[in-house]
This record gives sequence, C-alpha cells and structure tokens, in this order.
Amino acid sequence: MNQRADSTHMPGIPAVLKDKEFVRFSSFIYDQVGIKMPAAKKTMLEARLQKRLKALGLRTFEEYAEYVFSGAEKSDELIHLIDVVTTNKTDFFREPAHFDYLLKSAIPALIEDREAGYKSPFKIWSAGCSTGEEPYTLTMVISELMEAYPGFRASILATDISTAVLEKAKNAIYAEDRVDTIPLQMKRKYLLRSRDRCKGLVRVVPQLRSMVQFRRLNFMEDFGLQEQMDVIFCRNVIIYFDKSTQDRLLNKFYRQLVPGGYLFLGHSETLSGLNVPLTPVASTVYRKL
Repeated sequence: MNQRADSTHMPGIPAVLKDKEFVRFSSFIYDQVGIKMPAAKKTMLEARLQKRLKALGLRTFEEYAEYVFSGAEKSDELIHLIDVVTTNKTDFFREPAHFDYLLKSAIPALIEDREAGYKSPFKIWSAGCSTGEEPYTLTMVISELMEAYPGFRASILATDISTAVLEKAKNAIYAEDRVDTIPLQMKRKYLLRSRDRCKGLVRVVPQLRSMVQFRRLNFMEDFGLQEQMDVIFCRNVIIYFDKSTQDRLLNKFYRQLVPGGYLFLGHSETLSGLNVPLTPVASTVYRKL
C-alpha cells in the first residue's frame, strides 16, 4: 500500500491526488475547456489543485471532488478550478516578428482590399489574452500606426477563460521588469510609473486601456461574437488541446474572420495535419483567402 496515500488525512501533510480522482478531474477539465491532461501532468495538477483545497478548507481530493461534482457548486467552482490549472505565460512584444507582419503586411492589405479601419473600426481579437501583455502590445503598435494613417480606427477584443488573469489585465499594472521588452520610446509614451518608485510598478496609460474590451470566453462554447474579426491572435493556446479540439476551434476562428482576415498562431503551433481552410502567408500566420 502507498504510504503517502495513507497520510492524506493527517494534518499538515499535503493531500494526495489518487489515480481515480485524477482521471475524474482530467476528464472533467477536457470536457469543459478542451485542455488535455495526460497522466504525465498528474503531479502538476495535484500541486495546482492544492490551492483550491486550501482556499476551501478541504482536507482531501475526495472531498474536493464531491464539492466540484455535487452539482450545486459546479458552475462556480469551475471558474476557480480553471484559474489554477491554466498556464498563463505571456510577455510584451512576444514573438515580435508577428507585430512587424501585422503593421507592414496584414493591415495594409486589408485597408486596400476592404478599406478596413476606415469604413468601420479595424477589429482585432486577442484570444487567450492572459494578463494583458498581448492586447496592450497591440494597442501600442496600432497607436503608432494611427499617427501615420489619419482616420484609421481600431478596436481590440481580449478574452480569456480565467477570471483571475482578466482582472490583472484590466488593471494594467505590471512590475517594471515585465516591461523590459517594450521599446524605450514606447515605454516613455505609453506607461505611467508608480508615484511610489519603491514599488517598481508601471501602468498602461488610460488612452490604451480604453482601446481594449476584456471579456471571459470559453473556446469550447459558442463565441457569441456578433462581429467578424479582421485579425485574430491566438498564440501558444492550441498546444494545450488535442488534434480534434484544435480542428474544431480553428474552424470556428476561420468562420469568425472576415474574407481576407488573418490568424496568428504561436511559434510552435501549426495547421499542418488539420482540416482548416486557411492559407499560410508567413511563419505561423494564416489568411482566409
């Protein structure tokens, strides 16, 4: 018998996630949000769910499973559960070649083809926006472009399934070492330093914050978006899904794009092997032709 398993009820000793509960939680997470949770991630899931046991004052994963799957608490707890199991790695100007392509190729092409940004605001969706670094990077580069293209207008939708990261994104407050990747000229223009310099914090200026609409969205559900997008950034997100989920999600993105619209994926993501009618136009950039 597993000695560690015997100690799950002893005060001061972390609870142990048994195989039975792991299978139940991993299946639940996959069904609800499409994130695959193979056996190799059991230790990671156990460590992250410990936070929920502590927050709820529960001693074992059996108790937590009862709490989650009892029905009455299911919908509320799902949000907290997803908050702790999702990975939210992001940076300002991450994969900078994408922003160069957006400014030098994608936007000019859509202006020429559809007068995008002039007939109506140019619409960008940061899908899986995490703590906001990507949508605020977009506001910076779009603001620079608007100075060169008088009359050009843009709006940015930023969504994530985690309410915790969305709150951080809305606040737009970051540690100074988190903004090192922003060009100096843009830091001076678009970031405000804390009055208390000892805190080492900066905040995105109101002008840029007002350009972004944040919203919670689960990719596994209907997007519920009325308007089609000129550009979708969904980078380093689909790597957490299996092939069939990737296929369904990317076809939903395809339908959400305007004709000629662009989809940007992460550097390690590809449409290869998937049945999605998008055309590659640059490294991990695809177009609806």
